[in-house]
Amino acid sequence: MASFDDTSALRTRDALMAARLYYQQDLTMEAIARELSVSRSSVSRLLSFARDTGLVDITVRSPNEMPSGIERELRRRYSVVAHVVPMPDVTNDVDRRERVALYTARIIGQFFDSNMTLGIAWGSTMSAISRHLIDKPTHNSQVVQLNGAGNPRTTGIIYASEILQRFGDAFGAFVQQFPVPAFFDHAETKAAMWRESSVRRVLDVQRNIDIALFGLGAPFGTLPSHVYTGGYLDADDLDWLQRDGVVGDIATVFYREDGSYDGIPLNERATGPDPALLKRVARRICVVSGESKLPSIRGALAGGFLTDLVIDAGTAHLLLESA
Repeated sequence: MASFDDTSALRTRDALMAARLYYQQDLTMEAIARELSVSRSSVSRLLSFARDTGLVDITVRSPNEMPSGIERELRRRYSVVAHVVPMPDVTNDVDRRERVALYTARIIGQFFDSNMTLGIAWGSTMSAISRHLIDKPTHNSQVVQLNGAGNPRTTGIIYASEILQRFGDAFGAFVQQFPVPAFFDHAETKAAMWRESSVRRVLDVQRNIDIALFGLGAPFGTLPSHVYTGGYLDADDLDWLQRDGVVGDIATVFYREDGSYDGIPLNERATGPDPALLKRVARRICVVSGESKLPSIRGALAGGFLTDLVIDAGTAHLLLESA
């Protein structure tokens, strides 16, 4: 009886052959089925396997490899590299987020490679992205958690570690977790913890990341972010955020619509990266979708927190119209 490894190797071999015949020799599925002595449906499954496992990397480019008009306009106005994901206007917020996450999962391998460190801010969007990643083996690479996940109800370790581990498995990268609360009860406790050598080691890794990947939390959006629904904040915290004019957060660090973040009490207790340090990261990829996130997007752009914006087409149009 063939072992699991043998079966997997045979499937990879057949998928690679089918992909070469289809993409490099322009054979039809019927012709490939005859050549491989399999059914047409088997050829379709082999081609899907080749795409899902990274044997085939499909890139869609506009004419002359130029970005679309809306991507050019976003770059002109906000000095960001825009990746606009097309979809029907009637798409609901859940499907919109899923499609933007799928797109991000397909392109993140273009940016992350061997000898690099990727910083991940956990959240609903990152969870969706992690479920669609394509394997791309790398070496001497790391994935590091950017903010703690514990709260009064749970340690948050299972939720955050599952997201990070999917990234680690997809890229063959070492996973560095950050086992601290999302918010400390007291700023003094955070200051004391930040002096501990074990915590400083993770902070040093965070300060030297090559790529930061994050979504935008929206405290009062129609599709609330995990930090607002998972027991991290109480009613008093939410009241403070509203009084402070907070429109969003990046890795549990809050900001206003003008991009400012100073003087927000919760930030003194938050474990996410200081925005000033975040802005030193060479590539900062923000993934966002949905009209309710518009104030969060405008604030993040005003603060200069991102270099790349992955966004659905409908929200991108609304962003330009509201500017």
